Amino acid sequence: MDQNYMKERAVLPLVAAMSFPMVLSMLVNALYNIVDSYFVAKISENAMTALSLVYPLQNLTVAVGVGFGIGINAAAAFYLGAGDSRKADSVVSQGIVLNGIHGLILTVGGITVMPGFLRLFTEDLQVIEDGIAYSRIVFLFSAVLTVGVTFEKIFQSVGRMRVSMVCMLLGCIVNILLDPVLIFGAGPIPGMGVRGAAIATGIGQAASLAGYIVIYLARPLPVKFSLRKDVIRGNAFKRIYRVGIPAALNIGLPSLLITSLNGMLAELSQVYVLILGIYYKLQTFIYLTANGIVQGIRPLVGFNYGAGRRDRVKSILQVSLVLGMGIMALGTGLCMIAPERLMGMFSESSLTITEGAKALRIISCGFVVSAVSVMISGTFEGMGKGLPSLVISLIRYILIIPIAFVLCGFFGAAGVWSGFVVTEVIGAVVSVIMLRYVQRS
Repeated sequence: MDQNYMKERAVLPLVAAMSFPMVLSMLVNALYNIVDSYFVAKISENAMTALSLVYPLQNLTVAVGVGFGIGINAAAAFYLGAGDSRKADSVVSQGIVLNGIHGLILTVGGITVMPGFLRLFTEDLQVIEDGIAYSRIVFLFSAVLTVGVTFEKIFQSVGRMRVSMVCMLLGCIVNILLDPVLIFGAGPIPGMGVRGAAIATGIGQAASLAGYIVIYLARPLPVKFSLRKDVIRGNAFKRIYRVGIPAALNIGLPSLLITSLNGMLAELSQVYVLILGIYYKLQTFIYLTANGIVQGIRPLVGFNYGAGRRDRVKSILQVSLVLGMGIMALGTGLCMIAPERLMGMFSESSLTITEGAKALRIISCGFVVSAVSVMISGTFEGMGKGLPSLVISLIRYILIIPIAFVLCGFFGAAGVWSGFVVTEVIGAVVSVIMLRYVQRS
């Protein structure tokens, strides 16, 4: 399969063609997150709070799977661009095995630490019980998730974005259809509450993985998977981890952020913990959509960087910035115009809705400027430069903690929400500075 179209086709239509399938699948994925939480919120506000507290560790599992998937994606695209198919095959083989092992480790670790983790933030026994019930089932599917993400990134690395779109849509649709049935019951199927939500999530992930495997077997790829005794040896192994570790940290840092902010907000009121959880569900609709563009440009950047076409790398970034800012501007408008309606999807409490609307209006002021750091970070990952990408994420997800802590002391919860905006501005400035440094080197 000829991949040279990645360095020959006009940049704007190429970025659009590569990104649109992923943007669409990310929109559906975000819709799933919202619908899933909507049904859980119908059980009780305690159930929604439980899922909000579980989210940081659940996101850590996703971070490991996706992060190392990005390492696989960047390495495979680089070697294909450099014309070395043997090393590209080695990357694919090692990636599948390693991410499967990561998933098994996360299953054991997640189930073990969750009870103690929940007790750090609440003494409500019902919230703890719901959180443990949900997390135990979700973590049992960790290996399914990590291997599925690996296949997703393999298909993306060779430009097969539509396959990623179809398989992600398959998993999301299965999940959405099963949610009301397993949560509330239907016919002979009993209502299982939060356990039903967790089972629906796991089955959706399994459906997505099955789709990837069927298509992989039915339609050959430019890269091949083979299981050999020396599968985890060689330089390709090092290249995966050089990008994969920073990328995993990038995606996992929100877990540390949410955990820290939950600690601050819990001192003020449990209501603010719920609001933060709802916000992170809603913001996936904006940031996952923008992430669709990042996923579309990452293999393009890797291929052109490997082929020595730095001029095209620059053009790809410029186009992605315009598209990303457009998406973020739409998100800002939505949060400014109808924040009460958005919060009302997950709570009937007037206090939660009123305070949540204030939070959305403040946080959304930083959406557009955040597109700068998001797109530059994705470009660094495509170039195989995991460290600069990690620095950007450290600013966005670690620097915010002391900033929010200081502002919280002066302005309460409003100070925490304002911390998001201040941090995004700092992150954008530093991202531009690092990009200029890398371009000159």
